[in-house]
Amino acid sequence: MSSYLGVGVSPGNVPVYHGNNLKVIDRRVRVAELILRCLICGLAILSAVLIGTDTQVKEIFSIQKKAKFTDMKSLVFLVIANGLAAAYSLVQVLRCVLSMIRGSVLFNKPLAWLIFSGDQIMAYLTLAAVAAAAQSSVFAKLGQTELQWMKICNMYGKFCNQVGEGIAGALVVSIAMVVLSAISAFSLFRLYGDNKQKNNGRW
Repeated sequence: MSSYLGVGVSPGNVPVYHGNNLKVIDRRVRVAELILRCLICGLAILSAVLIGTDTQVKEIFSIQKKAKFTDMKSLVFLVIANGLAAAYSLVQVLRCVLSMIRGSVLFNKPLAWLIFSGDQIMAYLTLAAVAAAAQSSVFAKLGQTELQWMKICNMYGKFCNQVGEGIAGALVVSIAMVVLSAISAFSLFRLYGDNKQKNNGRW
């Protein structure tokens, strides 16, 4: 008897479902999802705090100038995106924990579509925010001689370093969101695969 993804074929060509194998796969997927969502929630909060609280005061010609994240719209966008990612991930962590406590296996198609769509939106949002912040940071670090933009980081070194740490954390968040999107896609389309296999088993 051969098997593939928990489905065996008996000598009579009747599909046989190995429930234990499917349960093991479900458990591993849920544990991986929970770990990733906890990681995203923690890192998104850390990134937002690092950037949102970052300030540096510099005295230039007896005038004090204060650098803060609101001076760059891309950093504001990044803080908002990370805040949304943290809140979304916290809700999903609670859902995962409740699902594991109850021992229920994913779920119904409308909920699966909702989670898949939410993960896709958050993945695109975090990637866009990181890309915009990274581009602005490059200009702040290297300047742009053609446009006469100064190398701001030469004056606000501490501010730029802390922003860089926040962007690094946000990058990990965005990558984790992409991985989560793949997991939610697997969970969603597996529902359709299971239904197809069950329908074939009735013939």
